[in-house]
Amino acid sequence: MSYDRAITVFSPNGHLFQVEYALEAVSKGLVSVGVKGKDCIIFGVEKKSIAKLQDPRTVRKIQQIDQHIYTTFAGLTADARVLINKARLEAQNYRMSMEDAPTVEYVTKAVANYQQKYTQQGGSRPFGISTLIGGFDPDGTPRLYQTDPAGTWTEWKAHVVGRNSKTVDEYLVKGYEDNMEIDKAVVVVVRALLEVVESKNNIDVAVFTSDYKLTMLNDTKLAEIVQQIERDKQAEAEEKKPILQ
Repeated sequence: MSYDRAITVFSPNGHLFQVEYALEAVSKGLVSVGVKGKDCIIFGVEKKSIAKLQDPRTVRKIQQIDQHIYTTFAGLTADARVLINKARLEAQNYRMSMEDAPTVEYVTKAVANYQQKYTQQGGSRPFGISTLIGGFDPDGTPRLYQTDPAGTWTEWKAHVVGRNSKTVDEYLVKGYEDNMEIDKAVVVVVRALLEVVESKNNIDVAVFTSDYKLTMLNDTKLAEIVQQIERDKQAEAEEKKPILQ
């Protein structure tokens, strides 16, 4: 059917199938998590296995848009590169025109509008990615937003995109607390990722603080956090055991 192929044609049931196919591409992408803390944004991503001779710097999923805004994504990496470059250009244009830094919401709206444009013009296809955009407003308030291939944008306290997102989201609902300190927020992100990722070796975690510094956690720190999580799980399991009379 033409509506199955054409981006500008609705199906009889009111669907745009190419947009739904793009959402399916996102659901098969490596999982990415964002959590908003008291004065931080924590990004956690599932890493793809890297070939022995490959330079790992070329496959980073956590990217800078402006000095106060970072993003990660799930879906097609090549599409993400184009969209992130567009977001950077939009932020630079705002600085040139307004002589001020754009808000996180402004950049998110620009990204979502660009994605939406590709759902209603012929000769193109939707972007096969969902983004998590996190940063700080001028007053230091942390913000976390999500955009999807349809061009929809929403704000979150914690969110996940990518494969097995329902499983990760179920943990985030249980584990998230308002105004978490950095250490607590990091544990929540790592534990959420371990719900669907087999090993800490396949995880990258970044801490973005209100002084605009991004810190990637090293393997030693991640190992310590994973050990703490395992101890917490054992303690929780012990508490759930029935007491024999």
